[in-house]
Amino acid sequence: MKSILLPTDFSKNSWNAIEYAIKFCANTPCTFYLMHVNRLAEVSVDTMDYNINTAVIEETYTATAKKQLTAFLKKIASQYPNNSNHAFYTINEVDFFIDAVRKQVLEKKIDLIVMGTKGASGLEKLILGSNTADIITKVKCNTLVVPENATFKTLSQIAFPTDFLQFYGITTLQPVVDILEKFNAALRVLHITKKNSVLNNDQKKNKEFVSDYFSANKHSFHYLTNTKIEAAIQSFVQENSIDMIAMVAKNLNYFQQILFHSKVEDISYQTDVPFLVLHE
Repeated sequence: MKSILLPTDFSKNSWNAIEYAIKFCANTPCTFYLMHVNRLAEVSVDTMDYNINTAVIEETYTATAKKQLTAFLKKIASQYPNNSNHAFYTINEVDFFIDAVRKQVLEKKIDLIVMGTKGASGLEKLILGSNTADIITKVKCNTLVVPENATFKTLSQIAFPTDFLQFYGITTLQPVVDILEKFNAALRVLHITKKNSVLNNDQKKNKEFVSDYFSANKHSFHYLTNTKIEAAIQSFVQENSIDMIAMVAKNLNYFQQILFHSKVEDISYQTDVPFLVLHE
């Protein structure tokens, strides 16, 4: 049984991510944990002047959140009834956001975090919420980021951007194999450079490993040269009807060229293609 963490701020985007997760795991036995974090920075303001005790925090911050979590559970039960594969629990924390997520990942042995994000449409700048950016970079747990306009459909094409400079462990790539087999999908391994270049020996070896690892799955290699890397991947996603992008976290520098600006919080990309960030 998979354990999936669903951080929520009760927004439309977080509800969309919850729906995506439920449909994505429709036939997989899962325990879902809906978690809301009352950020500690907000509840401990001016503690030198005001002695905010546990009762005050409970009454002011957590009681409302508990009601909203319960409302989400009722909404799930109403819209997605009778799925014996799924169990839902709620978590309400008063903590710093990343600390709360790390705690639950360890305690609940979380396999996947699913988070929603909001941004502009098309090629306009998409500001990925700092919470999501922090999880991608600071929490060692596979994370599925669901953009605001993403709606679940059976996956058929998954893009896997890589520079072939990193060697990926077997366990790191296993979630991709699981998805390919579950949906009978094809993997499109994508290498983008700003100028024509030849793979060095290490890159060739890593490419051979990737090819061998996915030999039992439908896969292909694609090479693009474009001075505007963001435009190249945008075009690739559209032309190949990509349903999801899978990325390995330790390739973050490469992601920053493809998906990110100078700051990891800034993403300029589509708002309807989910991306899966894999950690070792």
